[in-house]
Amino acid sequence: MKKKVLSSAIVVTMAASMLFGCAGSNSSTDTAADTETSAAGEAAGDASEETEPASGDPLKVTLLVTGSFGDKAFNDSAQAGMQRLMDEMGDQVEVEMIEMGNDKTKFEGSMLDASESDADIIITGLWDMKEITEQVAQEFPDKRYIIFDTDVDYSLGDLSNVYSMSYKQNECAFLAGVLAASLTTSDVEYANEDAVIGFVGARDTAVVINDSAVGYIQGAQFVNPDIKVMVSYVGSYVDSATAKELALTQYSSGADCVFVAAGPASVGVIEAAAESQKYVIGVDSDQALAYEGQEEANYIVSSAIKNVGDSLVDAVKKDMAGELPYGEYQILGLEDGVVGLADNDIYQSIVPEDIQTAVNEARDQIISGEIEVNTAYGMDEATLSGIISSAQ
Repeated sequence: MKKKVLSSAIVVTMAASMLFGCAGSNSSTDTAADTETSAAGEAAGDASEETEPASGDPLKVTLLVTGSFGDKAFNDSAQAGMQRLMDEMGDQVEVEMIEMGNDKTKFEGSMLDASESDADIIITGLWDMKEITEQVAQEFPDKRYIIFDTDVDYSLGDLSNVYSMSYKQNECAFLAGVLAASLTTSDVEYANEDAVIGFVGARDTAVVINDSAVGYIQGAQFVNPDIKVMVSYVGSYVDSATAKELALTQYSSGADCVFVAAGPASVGVIEAAAESQKYVIGVDSDQALAYEGQEEANYIVSSAIKNVGDSLVDAVKKDMAGELPYGEYQILGLEDGVVGLADNDIYQSIVPEDIQTAVNEARDQIISGEIEVNTAYGMDEATLSGIISSAQ
């Protein structure tokens, strides 16, 4: 299947089923559109210089993932990024990749083992590694840490050896909203005449999920202010049966395109789309690839993508050049080329050219600053509830 990303980033090839791609911290971190930073820049620069490997020695990188590879989401993207790093950098880097499994009681031990090894950089990710990274990084000031899809609290101590980054899922969700709202009243095969679309999220308490909901609704209303957006929450990242039931309800209630942001539970929505012969927009990776050659793939019109692998390759290369801002937190979006919509053979065959143009124009307007996408980060509960309830 030919594939690319509308944000101009490359979608890495991954395999099997989803795991914890959507999981996020529930903290109310300020994530305004501009890159966030915290103090300790000069100290971070000093630390980077002091811990550079000896001249001629390869940079040793250890990747720790929660769960396992084969998740068709973040872990596979990170793995593909490490493979790309080895392919491009040759003997300049040595990479070790470790699956920590799903037993959270073992995560800290794995992080300590990696920190006690000869690794120069330890990479990990997601909200459930946040506190562990905050603790362990202070115990090993001579090591450098990169953590993705979450931040760390730099006020807790000397974390000048930690670079944290997350992604503007609200921006790719906005594009998903533009796509869904444009398709729903179009002449494409499985669309109906009703201006009704849906959103199925994991947990209504997860700010990363609500960030997608907010962006999606705003993007849909950008196309049609009167569109109805049904919003449902699974209450779990793994309950695919409930996710499927919610999606079936939305489809039977008039939605012809549903955006899902529910981690492993997303497979239930994809099953519902195929059974209902309606469209679904996946999340985190190009989910059509997980169903390549299967009937379900024909209903996955696109996916809102976070290119974790690309962001990690970029971070390691910046480290090698002495340019990675340790001691800071950055939020990467469309302008950084790490989020976007999957543009593959299915997208090209289903989505009319005028709708593709509308999506591309919205992307360009976000990058230029002409469109400012709302975010659930820092948003009070009353405002969030108002956005969701007014769309339904």
